[in-house]
Amino acid sequence: MVSEVKPVSWLLSWPGRLWRAVDPYVAALLGTVALAALLPATGRAALAVGSAADVAIGLLFFLYGARLSTREAVDGLRQWKLHLVVGASTFVLFPLLGLAASGLVPYLLTDRLYTGLLFLCVVPSTVQSSIALTATARGNVPAAICAGTYSSLFGMVATPLLAAWLIGSTVSFSPDGLLSITVKLLLPFLAGQVARRWIGGFVGRHKKRLARLDKASILLVVYTAFSRGMAEGIWRQVTPLRLLALLSLAAALLALALTTTSFAARRLGFNREDRITIVFCGSNKSLATGLPMAAVLFGASAAPVILPLMLYHQMQLMVCAVIAGRWSRQPLAAAPTARPPQLRARGAAG
Repeated sequence: MVSEVKPVSWLLSWPGRLWRAVDPYVAALLGTVALAALLPATGRAALAVGSAADVAIGLLFFLYGARLSTREAVDGLRQWKLHLVVGASTFVLFPLLGLAASGLVPYLLTDRLYTGLLFLCVVPSTVQSSIALTATARGNVPAAICAGTYSSLFGMVATPLLAAWLIGSTVSFSPDGLLSITVKLLLPFLAGQVARRWIGGFVGRHKKRLARLDKASILLVVYTAFSRGMAEGIWRQVTPLRLLALLSLAAALLALALTTTSFAARRLGFNREDRITIVFCGSNKSLATGLPMAAVLFGASAAPVILPLMLYHQMQLMVCAVIAGRWSRQPLAAAPTARPPQLRARGAAG
């Protein structure tokens, strides 16, 4: 009787186990996409939501600027070799890998999904996730803070330039587009840096609450983009086969990035802590920075473009969280080698 009850009870508890394995923020993102599919904003509502999303993007980058400690950023320049390796992975290796996938169009990917894949490849590294993963794996946390910060700052210029170069006319990189990027992203960031003198303490004391505001802003951007995507018939472009191909490509990108950064850091003679930082910062892509940039660069056509980034972001959290857990259990003398596991894990948005 006991042997019969146990499998039944395990089977009944399976939905709860699966739900707990899903990152709540990722579930919120999926729920936002579903809401946009069922109740897209149209007409005047679309204009109102679009304006609100623009304000949310400005607030997001204002808070980024207010959080950044200028002294920490300057102190981190002493590890310029580490930051150079992370930057080379983020803005050289990834774009090359994206270009190598061009042969899959139009067989597995549509032009718009491939545009999204290329955009994923030019997005800067994440900050919060890289720090959390590096801390878990007992890596160089100060270097991770600086590496993520430098990547985000450099990405404000490099991401639009690379997107315009690799993607071409699809990107709104006219003088008006450049002005839009400056007004919506760079100016709020600089304003946050200036205001840090007065509000830095408040921002530091309310990190968790402001993190919720960050996530809410990103959800609004996602809702706006997919509401517009419904008018373009986005789900006619993303068939199950193409979605599977996109997931496979995201997994391949992550595996190649983890392997290459691990190999390069070892060959260049970095110590264990720095190698951990390089692997995580060099392989992660920022959803928090990438989505607002996509909204500015692609406007009404952003929905299919942000889909690869959303899929990659969840995959990087799951895989890197498991790798970080494994490294945390290794002796400090052990040299980390990134081997992407096929396991689920919870993560943090970044």
